[in-house]
Amino acid sequence: MNAGSLPDRYWVHDLDPFVVKFTETIGIRYYGLSYMLGFLAGFVLLHLASKRGRSPLTVAQNADYLFAIVIGVLAGGRLGYFLLYEPESFLRPLTVLKVWAGGMASHGGFIGVLLAMMWFARSRKVSFWQLADLTCMITPPGLFFGRIANFINGELWGRVSEVRWAVIFPGSAPAGTPLERIQPRHPSQLYEAGLEGALLFAFVALRYWRGKTREIAPGRIVGEFLTVYAVLRIIGEIFREPDATPLFGMSISRGIFYSIVMGVAGIAIAVLAERRARVADTDS
Repeated sequence: MNAGSLPDRYWVHDLDPFVVKFTETIGIRYYGLSYMLGFLAGFVLLHLASKRGRSPLTVAQNADYLFAIVIGVLAGGRLGYFLLYEPESFLRPLTVLKVWAGGMASHGGFIGVLLAMMWFARSRKVSFWQLADLTCMITPPGLFFGRIANFINGELWGRVSEVRWAVIFPGSAPAGTPLERIQPRHPSQLYEAGLEGALLFAFVALRYWRGKTREIAPGRIVGEFLTVYAVLRIIGEIFREPDATPLFGMSISRGIFYSIVMGVAGIAIAVLAERRARVADTDS
């Protein structure tokens, strides 16, 4: 390793979380912009699927469904963060309402989206599993933009590392700590953007747009999505600093534990989808 102080050897994260700042604490943040981009990408994909006859929704239904998804993501992600990572915060209800202070959980967001899908499928009388397959196809872009925003915010940093591309995140140390004493860390947010965002999207888009899996075995893509996401999230967690104490004294992080549960559920959903397809084929 080259000689010199740590700030000389590694890039010090100094990105401004605001796109535009109106006051010292109020403005347009990259985090909010990432959600807008994710939802915009989702709407474009919904529209494309409807126009090409590969969606259970009509073009006219897409806006209403996206609105339901937005509510599910925001409410589920916010409540999921405090339920899964900071349950003690429910003793201070106002903390949950301080959305500007940050705090969203992807696992909670998935639960919120699940509830939104169930409500929409029932109210509009469309196939739940076909709708779920479609939703899995439009989800990864939002995960990608969200992780990029995490990096810009300098939050959810990785574990201490001496790799050449490590980054010094000033927020990873107590306030007032000299830069020379702050350890460099993996930019795990970028790893996760590539894994959970770009790579997952490539896989799910390929499965959705090529072949007839979504027609023959509705729900199979959901199971594959959850399983692959779980594997990629676990890989990302290897490089990420745990943001909460492990559950029940386990040696794995909460993110890994929740991902294992999600992966097991994904495998079960995929197997059941295949069984339903075989039964339908036999009956026909």
